[in-house]
Amino acid sequence: MNSLEALKDMRQSVSAITGLGLICILVLIALFGPWIAPADPLIPSPLIRLQGPSIDHLFGTDSLGRDILSRVIYGTRISLMIGVISVGISIIPGTILGLFAGYFGKRVDSVIMRCMDMLLAFPAILLAIFITAILEPSLTNTMVAVGIVYIPHYARIVRASVLSLKGQLFVQAIEHLGGSHRRIIFRHILPNCLPPIIVYATLGMGTAVLQAAALGFLGLGAQPPSPEWGAMLSEGRQYIQLAPHVAAFPGAAILLLVLGFNLFGDGLRDVLDPSLRSQ
Repeated sequence: MNSLEALKDMRQSVSAITGLGLICILVLIALFGPWIAPADPLIPSPLIRLQGPSIDHLFGTDSLGRDILSRVIYGTRISLMIGVISVGISIIPGTILGLFAGYFGKRVDSVIMRCMDMLLAFPAILLAIFITAILEPSLTNTMVAVGIVYIPHYARIVRASVLSLKGQLFVQAIEHLGGSHRRIIFRHILPNCLPPIIVYATLGMGTAVLQAAALGFLGLGAQPPSPEWGAMLSEGRQYIQLAPHVAAFPGAAILLLVLGFNLFGDGLRDVLDPSLRSQ
């Protein structure tokens, strides 16, 4: 399927268009945040603390009197950065490990996959908590922890694709013609592995945002006064009965961002997966 066919099919996918629309809106908010935010997200105003939504403060104010709308807007940039960087940390080593394990097989495959199985043996959130606790809580270490947790997922996906491609005639023909392992892996096998990698990476961004928000909620992610959505949720839980808006709006922002990535990922899967296209 060429790129024009894929683009045409994507335009017909309600899931992909809806998800892409949500992502684009949030990206624009992140890019133009400093110009559209009504107030500084870090400056407290104790005299207006815990005020509900109003004309002056559309999302209300938090326990320190900071404008929640401004903090949500600035938090969009942080969450998108977490998704992109965490997936980048996962996808590069995961893809390389999967390529080598699937192509060379035998002892190389056994060693790499057993290491991946060891990581998969731990629940994702517990492993992320463990890594973050060792590295010390911070936004950077949160992205590193979430990235490390999902390396095995990409390794397994790529390995499965490589195993199915190794037996293809075009790969065998290149081998007989004297093609080097590096040429076969990176110029012929890797491009054919890209569709599942792209789909899982898109879905993985939503998962990364959720994991980072969970770490922030536990106090292991971005540290105050950073307007990170998970940390804002953690603060808002103390006032859930008195001022539910403090937690409601950051939670809704997380919902929209994760929903956008999931819908777009599902749409991409429908477009790029030949078995689904034939149904």
